[in-house]
Amino acid sequence: MNDEERQREAREALERVRRDTEAVGSSALARMSRQAQEHFGARDAVGAGEDGGTDPIELWGRRIGRALSLVGVVILGLWLLIQLGML
Repeated sequence: MNDEERQREAREALERVRRDTEAVGSSALARMSRQAQEHFGARDAVGAGEDGGTDPIELWGRRIGRALSLVGVVILGLWLLIQLGML
């Protein structure tokens, strides 16, 4: 067995393990919840600075902006329901 075959088999085995642990380890709802927490917690801003640091103003600015956008979506949704006569 040459190196290329071994590498291909190893990649396939790792892909199977990743796929199986993803299906067993967490449900779709748990993954979505974790992604929402990371999004609204501005985890994408951590370490985004030029030197790998985190600017606290940018971090809190993203958190506040994302929270306000969520409030805006809820208000617009309620307004739509009122306009449609469902509330």
